[in-house]
Amino acid sequence: MLSAIYGKIVAFRNALFDRGVFRSHNLGARTISIGNITTGGTGKTPLTAHVASILAGRGEKVCILTRGYGRKHPTRRVLVSNFDGLLANAETGGDEPVELAKKLLGKAVVIADANRVAAGLWAKEEFGITAFVLDDGFQHRKVKRDVDIVCIDANDPFSNRKILPAGRLREPVEGLERADIAVIVRSEGASALTPLYKDLKNTAPKLAIFEARKTVTRIRPVENGPVPDDHRFVAFCGLGNPESFRVLLAEQGVTVAGFYEFADHHRYSQADIDALNNAALEKNATAFLTTGKDAVKLDGLRFSLPVFVVEINLSLDDPEGFAALL
Repeated sequence: MLSAIYGKIVAFRNALFDRGVFRSHNLGARTISIGNITTGGTGKTPLTAHVASILAGRGEKVCILTRGYGRKHPTRRVLVSNFDGLLANAETGGDEPVELAKKLLGKAVVIADANRVAAGLWAKEEFGITAFVLDDGFQHRKVKRDVDIVCIDANDPFSNRKILPAGRLREPVEGLERADIAVIVRSEGASALTPLYKDLKNTAPKLAIFEARKTVTRIRPVENGPVPDDHRFVAFCGLGNPESFRVLLAEQGVTVAGFYEFADHHRYSQADIDALNNAALEKNATAFLTTGKDAVKLDGLRFSLPVFVVEINLSLDDPEGFAALL
């Protein structure tokens, strides 16, 4: 019942944008949106960083516009980074915006603001932005975009095809007709992609489809130092799809003595870390391992063992073809 009501609201809202009753605002620069039609992690953040890096490599002045989920004051505009340095932490700017800002220092401005139209217009005036990337922007139709990219989980693309709250869909699958590009993430774990390709082409015939695999570029310490080969890790994360992190570590042959999940965007307390410290002692672990999104929220917390971060990038099956569409 609730899913039916939610679905009708979403459909009505989209119809108002399609008919021009609700206006999509032009930011005055090329705008690329990256999002999905399901809840949970689908690789949006590494793809956002990848797209921003491509644009910066072309000499564009890039700005990432993001809502910044989980930050302390969600209605405030926060300049997370400019072209010179990091200006906010995870509490004020949000975990994913700070993760993006650290990865793209010198390449992109990152702004957290629920009003991405106002933030974009301000950034264009303030920094001379020539290209925008909307993080998690597929349903944020107030901003007009030149390219719409959706991320799709190869192993669970549309869940049970039901709308929230009965399923994980933010909108009906038919919403993919608005998209220009689909990036199938975690394709390495899918038993067969042919049915998914067929489904996508039946739904959105003009959709350009690419496959992407998550790759580990390195495991680095939170503080400077080497990474010995013989560590026995306790891994932890607060992600929309924690299983993807577990699978990635297994594929990389990382020795994991224990794996602990927290809610997406979880804000860690010392009590959380104390529990992890106890778990590490019980399992004879020698270090902790986490994601970049989680690492930005660990300042000031006391660990009993060294903490390392897995740096993740996306590897596309046709990088030149993908870049040509941006």
